[in-house]
Amino acid sequence: MKLSRILSNRDGTSRQSANRLIAAGRVRVNGRVCRHGAEDVDRFATVHLDDTEVQTGTTAHYLMLHKPAGYLSATVDAVHPTVLELVPPGLQPDLHIAGRLDRASTGLLILTNDGAWSRQLTEPRVKLPKVYRVTTAYPIGPDTADRFAEGIWFEFEQLRTSPALLEPLAPCEARVTIYEGRYHQIKRMFHACSNRVTGLHRERMGSIALDQALKVGDFRPLTEMERSFAG
Repeated sequence: MKLSRILSNRDGTSRQSANRLIAAGRVRVNGRVCRHGAEDVDRFATVHLDDTEVQTGTTAHYLMLHKPAGYLSATVDAVHPTVLELVPPGLQPDLHIAGRLDRASTGLLILTNDGAWSRQLTEPRVKLPKVYRVTTAYPIGPDTADRFAEGIWFEFEQLRTSPALLEPLAPCEARVTIYEGRYHQIKRMFHACSNRVTGLHRERMGSIALDQALKVGDFRPLTEMERSFAG
């Protein structure tokens, strides 16, 4: 929201008056004097007019969760437990999931109340690498890595997936890196190669790697460096 609008939302303050107050240097955003009424200020910022608090900043939460199998990546469900049930009740109403995993999958899940930040994390155009450890029902064919690198044709969407990297780890295990997040993408890619995924564990999203010390079902705040999620 524009800073001038935040001030003009106060009783009796017009947009013109708000801009004059801002230009006079009487308004601070997170302790910094701001003289531009057009500046965008999010709901996490604290805004003061002189010594009066105009906006109390909401606390931003950025959490890494080690998702267990059997939990839905959803805020609420009448049948299955959801991942939000793994965090304290006081946090649950504000959080949403950035990059879902299906119920059977495990590993890195990000929870936040910062919508602008999570959109950057999951925006397909960013091509953020997402890394998974995959277990398959049958030995991975010798041509699977090449087919993943070329992209797999999805008939339903009438498109070819972006090139993906497959690194064999064992006859029925591989590390797969994708740069998009289509519905059941990795399972469908293996299905196209006459195989079936029996285990899917997300290890990394960009620079955010699952903390190996984090027990299944536990969570912790992201570090400042992790929040930059550089690829």
